[in-house]
Amino acid sequence: MIGIDIGGANLKVIDDAGMHIHYCPLWQSAPLADLLESYAGPAAVVMSGELADCFASKIEGIRWIVDAVHTAIPDAAFYGTDAAFHTRPVPALAAANWLASADYLREDYADAVFLDIGSTTADVIPLNRFASLKGLTDTRRLQKHYLIYTGMLRTNVATHLSAVTLDGVVTPVSTEYFAASADAHIVLGHIAPEGYTCPAPDNGEKTRDAALRRLARVVCADIEEIGESGALQIAREFWQAQRGLIVRAVGRALFQSGAERVITAGIGADLFARELGCATLSQDLGAVSDALPAYAVREVALRVAGD
Repeated sequence: MIGIDIGGANLKVIDDAGMHIHYCPLWQSAPLADLLESYAGPAAVVMSGELADCFASKIEGIRWIVDAVHTAIPDAAFYGTDAAFHTRPVPALAAANWLASADYLREDYADAVFLDIGSTTADVIPLNRFASLKGLTDTRRLQKHYLIYTGMLRTNVATHLSAVTLDGVVTPVSTEYFAASADAHIVLGHIAPEGYTCPAPDNGEKTRDAALRRLARVVCADIEEIGESGALQIAREFWQAQRGLIVRAVGRALFQSGAERVITAGIGADLFARELGCATLSQDLGAVSDALPAYAVREVALRVAGD
């Protein structure tokens, strides 16, 4: 049994050999079926890639993904937001990856709010509320602050800033996609260059110097105009805004659920564990916690098969 998580940007696979992550931008006609051909089934699958804007609707995306997976792995089953497995494209398959994680974790971590912070989004999941989580769409999760559309790599810096303060002057920002969250995190030391796994906004280098240049563009400047200190200030103000969004959502979930602790996973797990003073799931699961939905859906499928 293998576990597969198909996002809009990344394909994550868990098999007996370990964890495999492929950059797979569906909106750029990524060859999903070809990437899966090297993996032997059966497979348990979750998805969120149906929201990619290359699809006219979620159900169109679901049908395309199910067909692509079945082309490579005919005996694949798909986990839905009804906490059940399906072999045909149905609306419940949309964005069920977070629920698979909750389904797997809910018994051993019933007293926790789970924060899974990835390249694009953050999931905030009160694990003691599993019954009420079933059936939630991404829209409802946004409304409940269970889905925060910000991540460690792919978020446009301008989405969290209307202005920054440079040398004491409040400076409005450009809303062009000049810099990504990966640029802020690399210059602040939160990620290493090898952790910058998505394309840069300018398709340029993924170095600290290149990131500083991109950050300067957020205020329509060259790095020579505002200096490294100015670019770093943009990164710091972005980080404070991003951190605030996530920390407030976690605090809200703790209060509303009565949970006693927080546990983190994803590529931002260590950073937010330090910020929140909590443990990371990697302490129990190891590296597979960076691809938790893929690991979780496999474990849930194995549990169901054993019942």
